[in-house]
Amino acid sequence: MRTTIGIAIDLPEPWGSQLTRRRAVAGDPQAAYVPAHVTLLGPTEIDAADLGAVERRLGEIAAAHPSFTLHLRGTGTFRPITEVVFVAVAAGISECERLNAAIQDIDAIDRATKFPYHPHVTVAQDVPPPQLDEAFRDLADFEARFPVKGFTLFEHGSGGRWRPHRDYVLGSAFDSDVVADNGG
Repeated sequence: MRTTIGIAIDLPEPWGSQLTRRRAVAGDPQAAYVPAHVTLLGPTEIDAADLGAVERRLGEIAAAHPSFTLHLRGTGTFRPITEVVFVAVAAGISECERLNAAIQDIDAIDRATKFPYHPHVTVAQDVPPPQLDEAFRDLADFEARFPVKGFTLFEHGSGGRWRPHRDYVLGSAFDSDVVADNGG
């Protein structure tokens, strides 16, 4: 049996809901299923039997990486390669890259990537060019700065929704006090 997982840094309020709403305004259907976040591992299929080992390794990775400040500022785009507009990560890039590299090294994760890892917050994807342009302009002055104290393991649920499975706290010993089970 297989399951699909993803790993992301959730955005705190008020920014998370603000950027999720902006994605919905652009007409991006994913806004209804995926809250605003910075991806550390995109949707990846694994053997369900390997989930426990992945969880243990994520606990070790979280323990080995300290919390950090994430600074989001302005917009960027991956056009013409892909039809994506995003809010840019201005500080915290190397911390996200280190977490991504450690996660990609987990034995049970075998995910070929099309593009190099680039931390960002998607605000419009696969919508007509006028909506991409509008999102790019509307958020050009966006700015947020907040501490990142952890990340979340998500599982792909029914109906296309991502549901939180487990939270991991950065820089903490890996035990039951630092891992919150989200009912997954």
